[in-house]
Amino acid sequence: MTPWLGLVVLLGSWSLGHWGAEACTCSPSHPQDAFCNSDIVIRAKVVGKKLVKEGPFGTLVYTIKQMKMYRGFTKMPHVQYIHTEASESLCGLKLEVNKYQYLLTGRVYDGKVYTGLCNFVERWDQLTLSQRKGLNYRYHLGCNCKIKSCYYLPCFVTSKNECLWTDMLSNFGYPGYQSKHYACIRQKGGYCSWYRGWAP
Repeated sequence: MTPWLGLVVLLGSWSLGHWGAEACTCSPSHPQDAFCNSDIVIRAKVVGKKLVKEGPFGTLVYTIKQMKMYRGFTKMPHVQYIHTEASESLCGLKLEVNKYQYLLTGRVYDGKVYTGLCNFVERWDQLTLSQRKGLNYRYHLGCNCKIKSCYYLPCFVTSKNECLWTDMLSNFGYPGYQSKHYACIRQKGGYCSWYRGWAP
């Protein structure tokens, strides 16, 4: 999800939540896009949480133990707290305490890290090997490429820096095979294309 779209979704959800509607709508985002558009990408375990009085329904502040940082070294080299809306209707995120390691992505505002349902957040043990490799180096290589979503046929790439993302056309839906196993990387000649590498 692009930063402005995420902001529009969040503001729209905030407005709906203010009037009592249960709504949190997010556009599908390939993990590589989520990586490239995030200020912070880390692997961490949640070790505590508390509710603070911020916003219309409060804010959940998770205390985390950071295991590894993949993106955000210049923004905030060590993350100790993650903030999210307390209400799921405002895209607030519910995480288990002292149970799982998570892959967390988010944005930094006023020195605080914020995340939510529209960010890419996943249990570490549920990521594929290709996604883990993507976090380590492949996604970074593709941040100058553009992943173009295809929701219905026909759809085409319109420039050499685009990869056509067709998971939404599959019977299996999102997340699909390209999300789980491929990265969009610039190749020789300046063209971007899907890359998997060695398949386990």
